[in-house]
Amino acid sequence: MPETAPVREIGQEIGSIMSNKPLVVVTRKLPDVIETRMMELFNVRLNLDDHPMTQAEMIEAVKAADILVPTVTDHIDAAVLSQAGPQLRLIASFGTGVDHIDLATARQRGITVTNTPGVLTEDTADMTMALILAVSRRVSEGERLIRSGKWQGWGPMSMLGHRIYGKRLGIIGMGRIGQAVARRARGFGLSVHYHNRRRVAPAVEQALEATYWESLDQMLARMDIISVNCPHTPATYHLLSARRLKLLQKHVYLVNTARGEVVDENALTRMLDKKEIAGAGLDVFEHEPALNPKLLRLDNVVLLPHMGSATIEGRVDMGEKVIINIKTFVDGHKPPDRVLEALL
Repeated sequence: MPETAPVREIGQEIGSIMSNKPLVVVTRKLPDVIETRMMELFNVRLNLDDHPMTQAEMIEAVKAADILVPTVTDHIDAAVLSQAGPQLRLIASFGTGVDHIDLATARQRGITVTNTPGVLTEDTADMTMALILAVSRRVSEGERLIRSGKWQGWGPMSMLGHRIYGKRLGIIGMGRIGQAVARRARGFGLSVHYHNRRRVAPAVEQALEATYWESLDQMLARMDIISVNCPHTPATYHLLSARRLKLLQKHVYLVNTARGEVVDENALTRMLDKKEIAGAGLDVFEHEPALNPKLLRLDNVVLLPHMGSATIEGRVDMGEKVIINIKTFVDGHKPPDRVLEALL
């Protein structure tokens, strides 16, 4: 076979020889070490050029695959799943969030869904703190000033930001990432407050020296910094609505490393433009990769391209979890990271 033969044809030939290996379709480019291990264990169809699949390509993938490995940018909705072949029994998602998968339809079709929880916690928490510091201390503005060639040297009133030491941090979502953010925040001298669907265990609350707020509205009105760390679900869509954003004090900084859909982006942009809040650090966006063009013109916003979990170590750990989930499933056992709708 010529070296330039498509991966799909290679996979089909291997499948005819090694029919005991399930066909695993991977929708995006993964770390080489992960792809190599997958090739050793399964009959794999890779996406070598890393192009985002169209809906038509996704439908072709679910028609052929025994196991699908999508990422958070792939929309596995009812329209796609309705075209899935009867052999598709596992969606082993490469990522923590599962809002891109129609879980109800997957369940109805007998398809197990897994994700990769835990391995992104520290990386995302690091990025959250980075954004808190960047927006409050005007890091991006300072860097742009240097590059513009307009910097005239140090001045006592130049590039003044705000210290975070002693400020109140309100964390929305006290899961793994929220707790990791709280641990870091204590090291920076922040007072930790949180709102969560359920109050965390007393031992956790005590260790983090965290104050629980049953009312999100009341917490928002009293904080200096807000960090969004909850998943995107139907219940959290626009959790920070225009009404709730109006509760924020004028000096507040808002940081979002969770999902863009949790915040009403248009309302936030209007408030930032009018200086109704001090600033925002955003790693995620409501309609990404599309951005509200007004955000690009604002100096009081730090914008990042959804890179909160983007470390080499994190991506490899994610891939290893995907492999474990697939191998466990293929061996006839329940994967360790099954997604259960009732727990979301």
